[in-house]
Amino acid sequence: MNELKLITHLFILLSSIFFLLNLNVVGARRNLLDSTTGESPFSPKGSLLRYWRKQVSNDLAKPEFLLKKASPLTAVETATFSKLADQNTLSTKLSSFCSSAKLLCFSDLSPSLEKHDQNVAFSSYSDKNFTNYGTLKGGDTDSFQKYSDGDNVPVNTFRRYGRDSVGHDTDFTSYATDANVVDQSFNTYAAGSTGGASGFTIYSKDANVPNLNFNSYSADSNGQLQTFTAYTEEANSGSQSFASYGKDGNGQPNNFENYGKDSNVIGSTFSGYGQNANGVANNFTSYGFDGNVPENKFKNYGDTGNGAVETFTSYRDQSNVGDDSFESYAKNSNAAKASFSNYGQSFNEGTDKFTGYGKKGSFSDIGFKKYGVNNTFKEYANKKDVKFSTYATKGSAELGSLKEVNAKLVNKWVEPGKFFREKMLKTGTIMPMPDIKDKMPERAFLPRVLSSKLPFSTTKLNELKKLFHASDNSTMEGMIVNTLTECERAPSRGETKRCVGSIEDMLDFATSVLGRNVVVRSTENTEGSKEDIMIGEVKGINGGKVTKSVSCHQSLYPYLMYYCHSVPKVRVYEADILDSKTKAKINHGVAVCHVDTSDWSASHGAFAALGSAPGKIEVCHWIFENDMNWAIAD
Repeated sequence: MNELKLITHLFILLSSIFFLLNLNVVGARRNLLDSTTGESPFSPKGSLLRYWRKQVSNDLAKPEFLLKKASPLTAVETATFSKLADQNTLSTKLSSFCSSAKLLCFSDLSPSLEKHDQNVAFSSYSDKNFTNYGTLKGGDTDSFQKYSDGDNVPVNTFRRYGRDSVGHDTDFTSYATDANVVDQSFNTYAAGSTGGASGFTIYSKDANVPNLNFNSYSADSNGQLQTFTAYTEEANSGSQSFASYGKDGNGQPNNFENYGKDSNVIGSTFSGYGQNANGVANNFTSYGFDGNVPENKFKNYGDTGNGAVETFTSYRDQSNVGDDSFESYAKNSNAAKASFSNYGQSFNEGTDKFTGYGKKGSFSDIGFKKYGVNNTFKEYANKKDVKFSTYATKGSAELGSLKEVNAKLVNKWVEPGKFFREKMLKTGTIMPMPDIKDKMPERAFLPRVLSSKLPFSTTKLNELKKLFHASDNSTMEGMIVNTLTECERAPSRGETKRCVGSIEDMLDFATSVLGRNVVVRSTENTEGSKEDIMIGEVKGINGGKVTKSVSCHQSLYPYLMYYCHSVPKVRVYEADILDSKTKAKINHGVAVCHVDTSDWSASHGAFAALGSAPGKIEVCHWIFENDMNWAIAD
């Protein structure tokens, strides 16, 4: 009987303990998940919410726009991938890791199309590995239409395309148009081919962060016509390279039209172009025209050519800044014609270097017309053979006329409304709104328990390349290097900075600068982009006084990465954004005004747009979609 009573008491006690524990768990779950209904308390997002409550002293509503970027991994997935990271074997499960964690990764191309016995027309085709395509084909046509158009992170590889073909035509129409983060390579394109024609029309137009590579393009070819029309037109922030282009070719004309036109921060490299070629004709029309910060490099261009005709028309005309170089141009060439028309008439001058131009060559005609300012020539052919029609030098009349043109063109690469004065932030003001839409690929943060185990340093680049399957000179390598370099850059005077790959790290940085009573804000949506808007009610954070704040801007990296920094002397505002015609509220924006611009570069786009200089005016800008600003809560 006593044993029965004891068992009964124990059962009641255990039941009570279980009931109390369950209440605590449920209560904690309700407290923790007030903005993420149904989220497991053991998931990365549940852990984040617990950390948020610990670090932030106020009870303001959690920022949904930020929490949506939290890692979607489950607790089990997090533990699994963390273990692989500890064992340095996470790269073996990259595909599942990228898919589960919502990362930006390039697919490993496994499908291989090796042989085609008849004419082929491909439509809406992407992410394939072509090996030995079109070899020894003759007298027919292959066409690709809408290849990778509009795709997100397309990866395409062509190996030995059209090699040793005879009279074979290839046509690419609308290649990677409107695509995001394009990675494409052609190896041995049309090598050893005879006759036929190949054309690229609307190649990578409007692409974001393209990485395009042609290796050994039409080497040893005989009389094949190559045409590129609208190549990377209006592209944004990427690179393209041609190695061994037309080398050892015979009598083949090559045409580039609208190459890199209207592109932003694009880099091109041509190596071994037309080297040892016989009787070729190369024509570049509108090369890098209207570009913003272009970087074009030509190495060994037309060296040891025989009877070649090289023509550049409108090279870099009306481009902004940039850094171009020609090395060993038409060296040792015989009876060739090399002419540049309208070279480098740029505003906000960049740097152009010509080294070894026409060295030891014999030319029937060599000259420049309307050559721009701030250019360097070394070992330039034979002085008496060179003709300059109009060479713009500092102080020349030509340069003066260029400056007049600059005043009209300068806003081409500074979008209206991107920068504005503080006085514009008043109710009733009508002003242009720039395109504030986020153009980055969609990604998620990693949980800190996982991101802290991954290398993040230029000294660990090889490890990172192995982890994310990044080959040399690939888009993946480029974006990793660019982000690491910016993150490792020394802060400017008065700046405090940190790159963060988890919300926990971002929260730690913000509270280290501002204290625990913080709030984070972002512009509510993208309505009003590229339109005239009306400013509604305006509120100054901290009463509109100069205040501390932390702004965070996205970086391009496999997982969501933000460059967060605090700079001195800023004022932060919230403003209702109204339709300029109906006066209906369409958005709620956050704007930051930099009161002290004395350390800014004189070539900063803000001064070009607003017509001033460092330290003379304040400069304001909106917080774009998915960027954010942290401040002390009112």
